[in-house]
Amino acid sequence: MSPALPASATEVRLRRLPEGLPRAGDFELVERPLPRPAPGEVLVRNRYFQLFAGLRTLLGGDTEGLPLPPLGVGDTLFGPALGEVVSAPPGSGLAEGALVEHLAGWRTYASVPVEGCTPVGAELPDPAARLSSGSAAYAGLVHLAGLREGETVLVTGAAGGVGSLAGQIARRLGAARVIGTTGSPAKAERLRTELGYDAVLVRGAGSFAEQLRRAAPEGIDVLLDNVGGEQLAAAVLAARQGARFALVGALSGQLDPARGGGSAPTAVDVFRVITKGITLYGLNGGDHPEAGPEWLARFGDWLRAGEISFPHVRIPGMERAPRALQDMLGGAHFGTVLVDLTGEG
Repeated sequence: MSPALPASATEVRLRRLPEGLPRAGDFELVERPLPRPAPGEVLVRNRYFQLFAGLRTLLGGDTEGLPLPPLGVGDTLFGPALGEVVSAPPGSGLAEGALVEHLAGWRTYASVPVEGCTPVGAELPDPAARLSSGSAAYAGLVHLAGLREGETVLVTGAAGGVGSLAGQIARRLGAARVIGTTGSPAKAERLRTELGYDAVLVRGAGSFAEQLRRAAPEGIDVLLDNVGGEQLAAAVLAARQGARFALVGALSGQLDPARGGGSAPTAVDVFRVITKGITLYGLNGGDHPEAGPEWLARFGDWLRAGEISFPHVRIPGMERAPRALQDMLGGAHFGTVLVDLTGEG
């Protein structure tokens, strides 16, 4: 192990079970000895990790049917991360200094099984963009909803990590009109002026169903839904014949302080679903493995051509990560939220 390496690493652990939505005080920064990788493991110096709303579900314990384990008191948090290889087993194909993606975020150094590391190539001009959630938006629009040129698209939760890319993707794929929803007038303005949304519905500015009727008087063809709840119900009423709905997230339930984060009951007009021939698809990432490589190639091309942007905020320093998670779940940020560890370790 290189003598230049520190003797310890920093990680964020759950200090107490949250009451309602997680708050910064529910977590603690812990110094621990630098991990020593076991046989078949890679030592990685993390550079960025992504904050994702799914942590709310893992912290709430309502994880039945999920591929990830719940988080308990004393556990280290985890999530998508990008880091540099410090050491790797012989024959792994991973060289010192190479960039890899993995799921052991929330720590400055991580020991990760070789099979849990994905090498990062030069597909994107900024490697940190590998931590975008655009693949979910792309898979939903292309592989589930089958978006066609000239259609009208509604994206709920348009200012989040998925939604801030979904509207841009829809436009690149030929959508004639792109409508979004968000939680504040300030975010609505950014969605219109920076990301090219034609209209944006704002939570608290009146009935979603009425706002959507005004924004799409002829109805919608495709829904990319990150929210559920009343926004999904309004989309059913506004759907054109044969509309396709891609359900990617359920923030209305995940971010409900009174729930455990693993359910999002919603009342929709089933009669309209039937008579309009609406098709609803739920996105399971494992169902469309081809979507990831497709998205990566197109994302890189679009970024280099200046035809798309990667809306995100970088929070510097591990010590700010717990508060950043609280703020993100409270709707304070725009786009993907990354914690930047490039100044540490």
